[in-house]
Amino acid sequence: MSTIIISGAGRGIGLELSKQYQARGETVIGLCRNATPELKSLGIEIIDSVDVTDESSIAKMVEQLNGRSIDMLINNAGILHKVTLDKPDYDSIRNQFEVNALGPLKVTTGLLGNLSPSAKVGVITSRMGSIADNTSGSHYGYRSSKAAANIIGVSLAQDLKPKGIAVAILHPGMVSTDMTRHNGIPVAEAASGLIARLDNLDLTNTGRFWHANGEELPW
Repeated sequence: MSTIIISGAGRGIGLELSKQYQARGETVIGLCRNATPELKSLGIEIIDSVDVTDESSIAKMVEQLNGRSIDMLINNAGILHKVTLDKPDYDSIRNQFEVNALGPLKVTTGLLGNLSPSAKVGVITSRMGSIADNTSGSHYGYRSSKAAANIIGVSLAQDLKPKGIAVAILHPGMVSTDMTRHNGIPVAEAASGLIARLDNLDLTNTGRFWHANGEELPW
C-alpha cells in the first residue's frame, strides 16, 4: 500500500484519481482549496484550504502531514482561462503561470522532506504546452504556463534522480470536465491512463512527456 497525495482533488481528474487509487487500496490524501461533497464522500483524508500559489498555505499543509512519508505526489491543480491576441489579459496569463507552472514547483519543493526513497512525482500538464504541437495558436496563458510546467518537470526529474525519485510529465487527453465544458473523453478513462503511466514510471524513463494513452509527446 502506497501513500499518494493529489493536489486539485476536489473535482475532475483529481477527484477521479483519488477514487481509483482508493479503490485499489492505496492511502490517498486529497489537497484542495475547498473540499467538495464528492471528495468528502470518498472518506479519504482531506487537507483543504491549500492554495498551490501560496507558500505559507503549502507550509501549513506540510505541517499537517507531521512528517509522514509520501510515496507519490501528483501535481494536478490547474486552471484554464482563454486569452486571445485581441484580448490580451495579462493578469489572467500571470495567474495561470502561478497555478499551472509555479504551483507544481512550490508543492514539490514543500514536500521534498516527505518524499520517500524511490518516490514518484507526476506533473499533470497538457499537450497545449508543446511548442511542436501548436498549430492553432491562441490560449496564450494556458499554453505558455503549461510549457513552463513541462520544463519545470524536466528540471525536477534531473534534480531528483540522484535521490531515486522519478518524475512524469503527463497529458491526460481532452477530458470531459468543467475546465473543458464537458467536451472530451470520460474522466475515468483519462485517470486510468494516467495511473498506468505512473505505474510504469521509474528512473529509466523519468523526465519524459507522456499522453495518458502511452504515446510520447513532442516538446
